[in-house]
Amino acid sequence: MNMKKVLYFAALLLGFTLTSCEKEEIGGTATEATAGQWYVTVDAADENGNLVDGLQDLFGLGRVVMLTYNTSANNPNEMIVSDNAEFWDFKVKVDCDQQGLTFSNNTTENNNLVAGYEDINVSITGGKILPQAGRQNNGSPADSIVFYVSFSDDEYPAQYGYKNYRVSGVRYSGLAEND
Repeated sequence: MNMKKVLYFAALLLGFTLTSCEKEEIGGTATEATAGQWYVTVDAADENGNLVDGLQDLFGLGRVVMLTYNTSANNPNEMIVSDNAEFWDFKVKVDCDQQGLTFSNNTTENNNLVAGYEDINVSITGGKILPQAGRQNNGSPADSIVFYVSFSDDEYPAQYGYKNYRVSGVRYSGLAEND
């Protein structure tokens, strides 16, 4: 093999090596600002959004995990809100505003995406993400979430005299001390 061919193959090998070392930038989802895993509490609320005295943590659940995440269409104007089967077993699509960090749904149709519960309408109103407005267990600041939810099959509000549930809490930090 002559020297020209050796240099040619060496240059070609070096070019492949340098090309394969380039990293591709991986982007976030379209709902990155509003998506997350949240530790929340669920309390009974009146027509003005105030907690009903004596009905905080009405079902004795303590903190539960809720999720907000992008739809399969990855559209910035819609996302999924799910209670991960820890409260009422719901998963619904909501409209969201990535700039204003707000979300809600405006439907009277049965919209629960959970198999077996499709005949239930889940209404979410007043949803907000508040950057750094919450506190983790260790005292560090965290994004906060709040929204109001009601269910078409729920008889408790009429029975106990409240309008809906206020769901509020903080974004999961990933630190065991905050669990």
